Amino acid sequence: MNRIIEKKLLAQNIYLIRVEAPRIAASALPGQFLVVINDPKGERIPLTISDYDKEAGTVDMVIQQIGVSTRLLCSRNVGECYASVLGPLGVPSDFVKMSDEELRGRRYLFVAGGVGTAPVYPQAKYLHEKGAVVDVIIGAKTKDLLIFEEAMSKVCTNLYVCTDDGSYGFNGLVTKKIEDLLSQGKTYDQAVAIGPMIMMKFVTRTLQPSGIPLTVSLNTLMVDATGMCGACRVTVGGKTRFACVEGPEFDAYQVDFDEAMRRQGMYNNEKVTSHTHKCKIGRE
Repeated sequence: MNRIIEKKLLAQNIYLIRVEAPRIAASALPGQFLVVINDPKGERIPLTISDYDKEAGTVDMVIQQIGVSTRLLCSRNVGECYASVLGPLGVPSDFVKMSDEELRGRRYLFVAGGVGTAPVYPQAKYLHEKGAVVDVIIGAKTKDLLIFEEAMSKVCTNLYVCTDDGSYGFNGLVTKKIEDLLSQGKTYDQAVAIGPMIMMKFVTRTLQPSGIPLTVSLNTLMVDATGMCGACRVTVGGKTRFACVEGPEFDAYQVDFDEAMRRQGMYNNEKVTSHTHKCKIGRE
């Protein structure tokens, strides 16, 4: 049992939930995820780690209420417990293998869309603490849907906020902001994009001519997070890979995004119409 010690509404239907999980916090690294089970008979819900505190023994996750299962997770209150929180799972971000000396001064660009901003935060924080130069673009449809703006501003060199409707910050899509930065002569050693699949696809198209290496996180494809269900199969470099056990991060230029989006949308109708459907695809 994992007790909830903090619950915060970040935006409409988007909650940050902090749970006691000392063993997970002690070994968690950027890029990894959790599996949360609401009650003993509940389904397994993969959720990316949005922060962790090794000393306090806590981990944070951001949950957007979309389907029945995410509503159940968000209905829990401080003091209540989830049946189980498992992790850390998945392969950590590649940069954790690099030494502090290698990371110092290295230039990173993060592109975060919607709730994808949450898993970007621990990566930006880790790199900032290592002395890397970290620029972050956060995109949202409107100002009211922005999350982590204040927290992110403290762990990056430059923060650029974009809204599709122009209600706040840069007026336009994150791809337009990328083009704007590159036109200013900005250069990066590595880029990372986390957000909706369609956003990551077009970020990939935008950055590819620049030659900047780009990593994307395919966490939204995961269902059981063990590799057994096969729902997170994706073609990367012409080979079948499993996002939950071999990822969730992959070389963006090798990902077949069209196939991934078809797979992601397979159960959308069932998710909306059924109150018993047990699929997590597209919930984050």
